[in-house]
Amino acid sequence: MMRAVIDTNVLLVANEQHADVSTECVTECVQRLQAMEKTGVTVIDDGFRILGEYQNKTSLNPPKGVGDVFLKWLLRQAGNPTRVEQISLTELAENEFAEFPDTTLQPAFDAPDRKFAAVAHAHPDKPSVWQAADCKWLDWWPALQAKGVRVEFLCPEDACGFYRNKFPGKPLPALPD
Repeated sequence: MMRAVIDTNVLLVANEQHADVSTECVTECVQRLQAMEKTGVTVIDDGFRILGEYQNKTSLNPPKGVGDVFLKWLLRQAGNPTRVEQISLTELAENEFAEFPDTTLQPAFDAPDRKFAAVAHAHPDKPSVWQAADCKWLDWWPALQAKGVRVEFLCPEDACGFYRNKFPGKPLPALPD
């Protein structure tokens, strides 16, 4: 069964709220969210951090895009453990978690993104973190994978393109296999 922690940018790309992503990236994010609704298990935290971020960045009334529709579905399913698994996190300070997989990486990691890696690491099955086009994860995935957390880049070409633009002259990191 498909199980994943889903970064907010996947919902935003599916909503066509992310400038400059490819049509292929939008299509991939849409298909992944729709597949998750049909047969997957979405992994979130039990403290409303992930759902709260989704709600702050999407539109529920009325839903305008596939990401919005996915969030509406997720809110309805939040109490159904066969579709949504909720993981407890221990917040040591704002956006700092005991469950974060690599204590040396945590300070360099974007504070709002830490919850996704912490949830994946705290889950007994270590589900993948779905990432659409946030290029900073290209620098972080090797350290996360070394601790058992896999990052799945849904739009690797887009992420690499954004990385080249954001960090000109910096060598492009390898993608996970």
